[in-house]
Amino acid sequence: MKFNEMNLSKPVLRAVEEMGFEEATPIQAQTIPMALEGQDIFGQAQTGTGKTAAFGLPLLEKIHDKSSVQALIIEPTRELAVQTGEELYRLGKFKGIHTTTVYGGASIGGQIKLLKKNPPVVIGTPGRILDLIKRGILKLNDVETLVLDEADEMLKMGFIEDIESIIRELPTERQTLLFSATVPKEIKRIADHFMKNPVSVQVESKEMTADLIDQYYTRCKDYEKFDLLTQFIDVHNPDLSIVFARTKRRVDEVARGLIERGYSAEGIHGDLSQEKRLGVLRNFKNGKLDILVATDVAARGLDITGVTHVYNFDIPQDPESYVHRIGRTGRAGKEGMSVTFVTGNEMSYLRTIENLTKKPITALRPPTPQEAFRGQLSNVVEQVKELTDVDDTDKYQDAVNYLSEHYTEDQIAIALIRSLVKDPSDVKVEITPERPLPNRGGNGQKRNYNRNRSGNRNGNRSGGDRGDRSGGGDRKGGYKGNNKDKNRNSYDRKKSGGQGGGKPSKPKSAEFKIR
Repeated sequence: MKFNEMNLSKPVLRAVEEMGFEEATPIQAQTIPMALEGQDIFGQAQTGTGKTAAFGLPLLEKIHDKSSVQALIIEPTRELAVQTGEELYRLGKFKGIHTTTVYGGASIGGQIKLLKKNPPVVIGTPGRILDLIKRGILKLNDVETLVLDEADEMLKMGFIEDIESIIRELPTERQTLLFSATVPKEIKRIADHFMKNPVSVQVESKEMTADLIDQYYTRCKDYEKFDLLTQFIDVHNPDLSIVFARTKRRVDEVARGLIERGYSAEGIHGDLSQEKRLGVLRNFKNGKLDILVATDVAARGLDITGVTHVYNFDIPQDPESYVHRIGRTGRAGKEGMSVTFVTGNEMSYLRTIENLTKKPITALRPPTPQEAFRGQLSNVVEQVKELTDVDDTDKYQDAVNYLSEHYTEDQIAIALIRSLVKDPSDVKVEITPERPLPNRGGNGQKRNYNRNRSGNRNGNRSGGDRGDRSGGGDRKGGYKGNNKDKNRNSYDRKKSGGQGGGKPSKPKSAEFKIR
């Protein structure tokens, strides 16, 4: 189902189109029409299935004035609250709807100032919401829509009592939308006590079938990522590749750095105009661009054949996003390859992804600068072969005669190769460091929560706000994997016939080999 078939207003549809959404996800297609009719909904769906738009679009359509809080969304963590707030702001901006996000671990004074402006939509974590209610700052008398997102996560964190206390402050005449990946008895009890004849919507998490995608990760420090990315590209020589970055700033900086080093690249993200975004995608599909750098939102719904490699410059916080990302390659029966750059404190996210996909992600030794250089030389030979395929040679003859008289064949060949080889040391590129993802702990599932003096529960973000100081893997040996993989040359993918890690499509035809 398409969004323009859902009886949404023009300002909301304009925002949906600008964000690049075209086809609704299953949870959106089932939820939005019923939510627009005012039904209470109990949705069972995993993170990353499009829940924010599923509850956000109907919620935004109901906002009728901007003088009081009319919608309250409760999230288990501040990261999810911020993410939801940003997406709702973008979806509601053409209706002029402001959102405010409140959470522990940040200045309550600033949040109080924002709430005094009576935003129609408030997103927050349970502890901070309850604190603001008790202070008399957050008034919920006019709330018409309550959203409980990731309800089972809030149960695990011990927030159920807080949630029940918040619900008791709300009008009984309201719409309630509850989403949970699982349905333990405590969540069912909330649905029974606080919802009116809820309609159940269930979307199974799709298990990834990516047999044709070779999945790798390389452990590194954040500041090493860009140079490693270019080295991988030189070794792999992808036909078409997509680089996924976490933020719009990252996309801009990575795309600009690639262009400065001579690669054919462009970036897309939500701040680009629709015309610009479509133009970039058109050039990528037509082969005028080799590398597309994108955020998850901008790349949603992409259907481009011929993508041979996906590079996750930043590991996604949501494992479903990982499945979406690498699904851009390995299509139509062709092989694909994905490489994810992981900092030390993000390894738990990688394990969570493996648990979802039911497929191990293999450690991959980063290429050395020498291997990257040899990869470039192999690629240059292919370029020279194409350059020599010229029909009309007469107009070049005078220059050919001059060069032949003054230089040897070797000198001319070396000059040509030097002009085509990119030396990274000639162009220094620095990417602004990003705050690493919050540390999930050893198994990627547990979070430790402490109650602070104001009564809020806040995540224990040990190490999460200071940057990655834990080191980026054994750069000396380079390869860290299981014992059985230690002797494996991760670049020797014979089945693909490509230099350095393989190029899933079009094996090199040149007889020349770099030794």
